[in-house]
Amino acid sequence: MTPPGLPSPRGPLSARVLELLSRAPGSAAADAVLPAVPEDAVGDEDLQLALYLAYELHYRGLPGVADAWEWDPALLTLRGAMEAAFEAGLRELVPYPDAVAPTEMDVALREIMDADDGPSLSRFVEREADAEQVRELVVHRSAYQLKEADPHSFALPRLHGRPKAAMVEIQVDEYGGGKPDRIHALLYAATMRELGLDDAYGAYVDVLPATTLATVNLASFFGLHRRWRGACAGHLALTEMTSSAPSRRYAAGLRRLGFTSAAATEFYDEHVEADAVHESIAAVDLAGGLAHQDEGLGRDALFGAAALAALEARFATAIMDAWEAGRTSLRTPGLVLA
Repeated sequence: MTPPGLPSPRGPLSARVLELLSRAPGSAAADAVLPAVPEDAVGDEDLQLALYLAYELHYRGLPGVADAWEWDPALLTLRGAMEAAFEAGLRELVPYPDAVAPTEMDVALREIMDADDGPSLSRFVEREADAEQVRELVVHRSAYQLKEADPHSFALPRLHGRPKAAMVEIQVDEYGGGKPDRIHALLYAATMRELGLDDAYGAYVDVLPATTLATVNLASFFGLHRRWRGACAGHLALTEMTSSAPSRRYAAGLRRLGFTSAAATEFYDEHVEADAVHESIAAVDLAGGLAHQDEGLGRDALFGAAALAALEARFATAIMDAWEAGRTSLRTPGLVLA
């Protein structure tokens, strides 16, 4: 497959980011006047793509873009304005939670999980989805799963004591326990290949809508900011708590559709077992441990979990609405198959 290039802009913000990245690092002054930031930042196609591009410089970089752009003042000024709008949008969606007793953090997280009223994509895949719909969903998730665990790992040097040990225990499994072929991101890439999809990192950014990019940007936003280390932990905790049962259903759906090879289902089969173990560690030792250290971090953890639930509900609703209307859930019809 041809390595993916940069995506097309979706408005003035992403056009400005792409224009900056086409220059030499250090050649642009920080703008005093920024492109207009939209009111609905959480759902805006332009802002979510622009933010995604800025964040990718902290991961594997962008094709043809110099690594020095990662900390360039001009880009960081623009990113800061976009992040402020994104945060404001999140706060409108999710009220900042009250403090709970550290020993009740797992209960509070479960209440957030149980309050989720979005449609269940995993149940639909298990029982009804056709192969093309499953491929679409796998494409949506590739933006995060091909770098699974990386956003949360940014929080590790910002934690100490019990919460840090808990996060390390979870992350070790995410990265394969020292076995390269067991890294979860690589297991997901194998699933993509078995489904006839391009497993190249970033291959499908152009077709991913804002509702998908926002779920990825949320993890990066929390992970890259020390002040949101509690929210990053809460995001990870709810991710682990809501993964095992859906993974079992996704694996069953793949097998129902004839994708029976180990490579096709191993990513989901692995999460059935691993995340069932991680659930208590994440809720009690990670999130609960943070609340024991600092009440404010405990509240942030609940905010991070609630923000994840809210964006995941929007993500699932957008996909199901598209499928129920008989159209693709991606921005353009048809997938580029491997």
